[in-house]
Amino acid sequence: MSQNVFVLGMDEHNRESLKEIPGARFLQLLSMERVRKRDDMEALLDEARAVLDAFDGPVDAIMGYWDFPVSTLVPILCAERGLPAPPLEAVVKCEHKYWSRLEQAEVIEELPGFAAIPFDAERPPDHMSYPMWLKPVKGFSSELAFRVEDDDAFRDALARIGEGAGKLGAPFEWVLEQVELPEAVAEAGGTACLAEEEVTGLQLTVEGYVYQGRPHAYGVVDSLDYPGSPSFLRYQYPSELPGHVLNRVRDVACRVVTRLGLDNTTFNIEFFWDPDTDEVRLLEVNPRHSQSHARLMSFVDGRPNHTYRVDLALGREPELEQGGGDYAVAAKWFLRRFGDGMVRMAPGEEDVARMERDIPGTSAEILVEPGTRLSEMGEQDSYSFALAVVYTGAADAEGLQRAYELCLARLPFEIEETGDADQA
Repeated sequence: MSQNVFVLGMDEHNRESLKEIPGARFLQLLSMERVRKRDDMEALLDEARAVLDAFDGPVDAIMGYWDFPVSTLVPILCAERGLPAPPLEAVVKCEHKYWSRLEQAEVIEELPGFAAIPFDAERPPDHMSYPMWLKPVKGFSSELAFRVEDDDAFRDALARIGEGAGKLGAPFEWVLEQVELPEAVAEAGGTACLAEEEVTGLQLTVEGYVYQGRPHAYGVVDSLDYPGSPSFLRYQYPSELPGHVLNRVRDVACRVVTRLGLDNTTFNIEFFWDPDTDEVRLLEVNPRHSQSHARLMSFVDGRPNHTYRVDLALGREPELEQGGGDYAVAAKWFLRRFGDGMVRMAPGEEDVARMERDIPGTSAEILVEPGTRLSEMGEQDSYSFALAVVYTGAADAEGLQRAYELCLARLPFEIEETGDADQA
């Protein structure tokens, strides 16, 4: 008999991936649009409780794969029903970027210089040097993250972050009230700013899980940027980096999640590796798997990474089975525009269906529609606008590139410039 697994913020794209997992019946627990409002945490909890209470059957598991607030609501709801989930405090340690850095510094050296920054600061602390990144202690993706090279840019970025940090910081404050905070974190609060010295090199992400206190790193994904830009061009799985690098980041990841107290959950941790110095630096810890990698792992491993989270939510240890998919490598590509514009034409469902039919091992999600003003789109990074994501599977990296180029020819966009804009 299938078990009832409620997914907080389940969207249609990931519903398709979840269907690949046998033995479970997946039910939506609030829509993605609802949880993305992040306006009132208590109201969100009450709405979720009402759905669960009204369900005519056993609630066997509750899970999610999105960042805040999903990542923090799931532990609360599971604790109320005695279901497996990570401790709320451990999740908050990951979600609060400054607290996370303080904990990381206790067990690893692979860190950039960092500091909490008051919004009236004129310059960074003396122990830090430019270039650096300023970001809210609670943010979404790369939103409100700014690279700065001097004091003028530092003050400008600080002002912009101060204006927007409350969007997530205010509801995050409610979560902070649910756990005991160390003094330094309590002083910073949920709307503070974090400065981190820039790290350079090749970016990669370790995916893993913790079951009954034992961490396992099951995959590494490469993240490649557009040339000359911090915006992602593609994620590629599995990583092509040297074995000693992969072993090191796996080891660091497992030490960090143990220190943070994560358990009964998946995680993903982002790193940079500098091939010139062989230095590794940890960028960010996320107390969830990356839904962006789900289709890549289906292509290569024959099942999405959602599988690991479903097993953990049902209280069982995941089975590590890899390499059983149809392709040796897979990529998720981001088609972007580096400036504002008005969308006049975008691919429709028939365009995408035709592309997927004619080019094996591909699929796409169109993120804009005619009439979209790019600067009015939400949840974008600070430097570009995503028009579409394209998935490709192939025998090698060259095959991924060829498939992507063929896909672009099948996806017609027309964007009217509204200012200084480079073409995607």
